[in-house]
Amino acid sequence: QVQVVESGGGLVQAGGSLSVSCRVSGSVFRLVAMGWYRQTPGKQRELVASVNAGGATDYTDSVKGRFTISRDFGNNAVYLQMNSLKLEDTAVYYCYAYLYTSPRDWDQYWGQGTQVTVSS
Repeated sequence: QVQVVESGGGLVQAGGSLSVSCRVSGSVFRLVAMGWYRQTPGKQRELVASVNAGGATDYTDSVKGRFTISRDFGNNAVYLQMNSLKLEDTAVYYCYAYLYTSPRDWDQYWGQGTQVTVSS
């Protein structure tokens, strides 16, 4: 059993900052990568940022220079610091984790999502 739990999010004015956190618990043998997707009604889920076990990060173009993803894989956690937030950043943010539950078995796991709302 693997659980992915997000925290943080909420309501912030445009130009403000917000952070979201995510922690994985359960049968985690080895984390490969973690990251964040976001989704708004009627749109496909979009990859926002990711980080792998080696520390390499990737961001979607629209958040580069504003969002920072960091990891603490020793505690099976990932964080997303969001600065200079824009109205278009409003979405449900979903944390995911690629991980091994045994030396051979791996899969992708998802959190329930946390709402981030940016107001004018």
